[in-house]
Amino acid sequence: MFDVTPFVFGGVAAVCAEMVTFPIDTVKTRLQLQGQAKDKRWVQVKYTGTLNCLASMVREEGVRAVYKGLSPALLRQSLYGTLKFGLYYTAKEVVAKRYEDGGTRQESGLTNLGCGVFAGSVSSAIATPTDVIKVRMQAKATDGLGGLYTVACDIYTTEGVKGLWRGVCPTAQRAALVAGVQLPVYDWTKAKLCGGPSALMQDGMWCHFFSSMVAGFSAALASNPVDVIRTRLMVQRRLSKHGGDKGAAIYTSAIHCGLHTIRTEGVTALFKGFVPSFARMGPWNVIFFVVYEKLKALRPKIFIRSYFSEKKK
Repeated sequence: MFDVTPFVFGGVAAVCAEMVTFPIDTVKTRLQLQGQAKDKRWVQVKYTGTLNCLASMVREEGVRAVYKGLSPALLRQSLYGTLKFGLYYTAKEVVAKRYEDGGTRQESGLTNLGCGVFAGSVSSAIATPTDVIKVRMQAKATDGLGGLYTVACDIYTTEGVKGLWRGVCPTAQRAALVAGVQLPVYDWTKAKLCGGPSALMQDGMWCHFFSSMVAGFSAALASNPVDVIRTRLMVQRRLSKHGGDKGAAIYTSAIHCGLHTIRTEGVTALFKGFVPSFARMGPWNVIFFVVYEKLKALRPKIFIRSYFSEKKK
């Protein structure tokens, strides 16, 4: 029988993590957008850092500003988180069974990397529309349009179906990098800390915490350049349809965006928002994996209760 628990547990854990860390994600988006030459709204470097950006937003726009885009973000995690972690652990089980049949069962870093890249790219491509809506709401590009449904309808009406999948390539690439680094690094770190006869600690919350922090830092470092590019693509493509300088050229591809960013702002611009990215990804990973491991631990208890309740009937 097909096991759906990795999908369910992954989705629930991802939503919990997103709710807690979302304000930091909004700060990251604002920092990644500022200093551009192609979008007059973001030419000025307004924010000097993570705390300055957060304080300025709360002071000038109110506390609700840091939660703009929360609804599409939770919807995104319901899709993306459920699919990514479900596909990853399901793919690992499929590969492990093949090794077992051959008598050489093992779990290599290459296997984990392949499963992570596959799960991340597929799930993010499917959930891209919710990501586009989230980024535009965070960047104040949808002011006056309302909530998730209204913004989605506006994008579809003015830009077509392609508008909802704007930036899908760098989004999938970023997700492949995050999943391809985050999940294998977590499993590898956890195995090193808790596995084998020379284990440094027991398989518990502290082990999950340290493994999550290492995984979060690695994923943030690897994915930040692509994250900057996809954020700018998702927001700036709207200029050709609404307001702004209609004569200004827009980014035609991820490569164009990346090269233009390096040429006009320097290589370091690709790492804009790294601090809030890690500041979010670290706690996000901790919350996710702790919730995920707790749900896994509860699964036998849930199964036993349901089994005995069925027998009583």
